Amino acid sequence: MKNIAIDETFLQRVETLQTVLKNNIAGLFGGNHKSKTYGSSCEFVDYRNYVPGDDITKIDWNAYARFETLYLKLYLDERQLHTKIYIDASQSMAFGDGKKAEMALKVAATLTYLSVTELDRVSIFVIRDSEVTEIISSLSGRERYFAEITKLNDVEFGGKCCISDAMLPTQVGYGDGLSVIISDFLTDDDYESAIDYLAEKRRDIMCVQVLTGEELNPKVRGKNVFFDSETAGKTYRKNINREVMRAYREAVAYVQDRLRGYCNARGAEYVLIKDDKPLDEIFFEKFTEMGVLK
Repeated sequence: MKNIAIDETFLQRVETLQTVLKNNIAGLFGGNHKSKTYGSSCEFVDYRNYVPGDDITKIDWNAYARFETLYLKLYLDERQLHTKIYIDASQSMAFGDGKKAEMALKVAATLTYLSVTELDRVSIFVIRDSEVTEIISSLSGRERYFAEITKLNDVEFGGKCCISDAMLPTQVGYGDGLSVIISDFLTDDDYESAIDYLAEKRRDIMCVQVLTGEELNPKVRGKNVFFDSETAGKTYRKNINREVMRAYREAVAYVQDRLRGYCNARGAEYVLIKDDKPLDEIFFEKFTEMGVLK
């Protein structure tokens, strides 16, 4: 079923949000991109190993004489960064009344707008099973944003999401911007390798965990049969009592703490979003707490 997450009303809210946020963007969306990119200015910042095809005029021959290894000099440069957003399009994201999937799309669209207003490029991908599919490529400028962002409404949610299996074979860029993974992260599959891969590529990283109120604090009680939304035929029968609910809440807290801790250890940002929260509240409270906005 086609989503209707991105409509005229939503886009008007995003424009209003951007107007209020003007000059208040910090952290991952800060305007000083010099600290994250390298180019041809006169200010030296670092070395890296020489790779065949690199500009040999930037080789430090003095370093070669000392260490017998080719090193390339890196200099500061001002250039357009590339934000890459990955949306978990599994059936799990469509849990409940579909508000979780809708929130994921709205967060992606809003982060895209913030990047575009900082004059950066944005590409948006969906992850389904073990594949990454690009749905919007190198978007830049407000005019193109409004022309293309409604493509998010065509995202269909189904199947599984194997984040690392999907992302590791792809090209993510090197030190040239922000990578965002939007998912519920309610999976036994590996996502840590994807975060490590992005960190190794010197990308800024943000993991956005979207959960429903029912997932965080379920109201179900008594004898129930649960169906795995991503594995056909897999069911779970249980009498839901107080002890079961306590164990469930501890498990959900463990999932959150595990992801948060892994992000912190890799220098990545982590944010939890409930699917029923107003967009304004998410960006003014959650992202302000993170230091992304000020």
